[in-house]
Amino acid sequence: MKEILYLEVPTPDTTAVCTWLQQEWQPSLGKKISTPDGIRLQFFQQPVYANSVTELSIFVWPVQRSTYLKVFQWGEKPIREIARLKQQLVKDTRDRFKQQYPEPPEVDLTQQSIFEALASYYPQTVHFFQKIPNGEYDLNRVYWWEKRWRESVRNPQQPKQVIFKKSVGAIGQSEGLSLEETSRARTPRPLPESGVSQYDLIYIGGALGVIHAAVMAKKGYRVLLIERLPFGRMNREWNISRGEFQSLIDLGLFTPEEFEYVIAREYVDGFSKFFDANNPPHLKAPVLHTPKVLNIALDAEKLLCLCGAKLRNAGGEILDETEFQRAAISPTEVTVQLLHLPTKEAKQARGRLLIDAMGTASPIAWQLNGGRAFDSVCPTVGAVIESGFEPGVWDSQYGDVLNSHGDISRGRQLIWELFPGAGDELTIYLFHYHQVHPDNPGSLLEMYEDFFTILPEYRRCDIEKLVWKKPTFGYIPGHFSVGNRDRTVAFDRLVAIGDAASLQSPLVFTGFGSLIRNLERLTTLLDTALKHDLLTAEHLNQIRAYQSNISVTWLFSKGMMVPTHKTLPPQRINSMLNTFFGLLANEPPEVADTFIKDRGDWLTFTRLALIAARKNPALLLWIWEMAGTKDLLRWLGSYLDFTLEAIKKLLLGGWFPQWLKQSQPWLEKQYPGLWLKLLSLNYQLKFSAGMSDRPGK
Repeated sequence: MKEILYLEVPTPDTTAVCTWLQQEWQPSLGKKISTPDGIRLQFFQQPVYANSVTELSIFVWPVQRSTYLKVFQWGEKPIREIARLKQQLVKDTRDRFKQQYPEPPEVDLTQQSIFEALASYYPQTVHFFQKIPNGEYDLNRVYWWEKRWRESVRNPQQPKQVIFKKSVGAIGQSEGLSLEETSRARTPRPLPESGVSQYDLIYIGGALGVIHAAVMAKKGYRVLLIERLPFGRMNREWNISRGEFQSLIDLGLFTPEEFEYVIAREYVDGFSKFFDANNPPHLKAPVLHTPKVLNIALDAEKLLCLCGAKLRNAGGEILDETEFQRAAISPTEVTVQLLHLPTKEAKQARGRLLIDAMGTASPIAWQLNGGRAFDSVCPTVGAVIESGFEPGVWDSQYGDVLNSHGDISRGRQLIWELFPGAGDELTIYLFHYHQVHPDNPGSLLEMYEDFFTILPEYRRCDIEKLVWKKPTFGYIPGHFSVGNRDRTVAFDRLVAIGDAASLQSPLVFTGFGSLIRNLERLTTLLDTALKHDLLTAEHLNQIRAYQSNISVTWLFSKGMMVPTHKTLPPQRINSMLNTFFGLLANEPPEVADTFIKDRGDWLTFTRLALIAARKNPALLLWIWEMAGTKDLLRWLGSYLDFTLEAIKKLLLGGWFPQWLKQSQPWLEKQYPGLWLKLLSLNYQLKFSAGMSDRPGK
């Protein structure tokens, strides 16, 4: 028996594929015989004698809401023109079952509920969201987020204008605003107090934003936090390691006792394993054990509420259920216009600096970066499940960091994460690495339909018996930087942090972990800028968490994406993942720990890349097919920048930090702009070419 062909047929209707093979498809060679799962093609050799019949067995099976097809040859006699027959089967299959990129329907929620509107399109999603507390509210938010994301992706050259620049000395006159619009801009009433409230910092986005805001409030700044949701609600859980969270303790935001309070679960080990049944032997890989990666499951809502309390205790304010509308920036202040969603009442606030922490939904990020706000995204869905799994399905002492249970499905390599929480809770995510493309922006609703359908394939369960606590979902962005000025993160009196600044990890896409690792850096630089009133775009663009060692690894995430309108061999991405993770599994544990936590240095990265190329010589060709020549050349620019950063660290790392510390008293006082630039350079040297698990130390 010999495998001749393996391909994916991108449809969940396996019966339709089987029927098509049996009743409609006309092979150019062989006698067709129907079987329960497909067909057999018989080929008779001449002259006819015993054992002279060679057969092809063509069968299909369903997994991951898609259909897979294999062809095996029985018999030792070669089949003439087998290549032509394979070519015909592939062409006819792809012509009949084309790759589809479904669109969510337009709905009018004044006429029907979100459940009624989506039931015929996403039946499993609607069915299970009806079982989730506040499920109607959350499904509305899933739909809203997908629609907003799609609009941003499809209109990148003309993004919605939300930032306006006021002319000097002309109150109410703003560039890009008509007189009528300017009049309306003065209509919103100020936040409660006499006159318009004045703040040092106004944060838009209360998830990652509140952590940063609480630190700045404790430093004595007047802070206002704006959150679109009821404050404390999260549609994602967070995981981290003890060493990484220590930076929040070092900054004085949390005590060790408070850290223990927000821990939902700490487990002994985390696993990464990718499906390799269809990989050749040299591209199969053992389980990668990472006991200190994402092994602390945090209670996100406890963490947010604690940060909110610290923010308020330090004099800060939180305005939730309030949506950002627009901001007008003058040389002396930024004026933010807001809408209180429950009452539809317009409000207004003023501050020295606006912080964009709105994530991928941020209209500010799209306006600042135009057509290249984000290069990639991880559409991520999942849920926190209170109970319902049978004993033995999962041991709560372990986490599933990255796992695939099948090959490419409908243009996506689906990957699971599983993290135990408090009690019997399990937080499970399903995501894929995705190219940002206007024809195929990426769908949360399609992913949820996958999630609820294939969860029993991933972990044995009767899905109807599961008790749901809440859904978890979002778009997690990526930006493929060539250098530290490749992305705009600031404007006059405006700076972006978190996902809005595309601060993320290319492998596990943990924006939370990336922010925590860089929090001391971001808050110190921001504190310096505020103290010296260095609030122009030139200065604020120094406040970024760029790391050349992260920039160079974007090629890994690029290699996990199926380009839109392209078809890859189903096993291709699992083969690539097993190449890299197999290497890490064979290295000492600290190498994988360092690599996944974005702390890899130039020598380690280069050594592993060379070993991977030797182990799988086709790897570079595969990446070129997926990324294209332009992105491959961009990556070479990233690698060159990484090399230069490593050389800079080699030349400056021994003496520059100490000199800078000794020079601070006179340098900061006399040349504050230069001090901010050099301080940013010092952090860049520390972070870009390898650092400790506690970067503040």
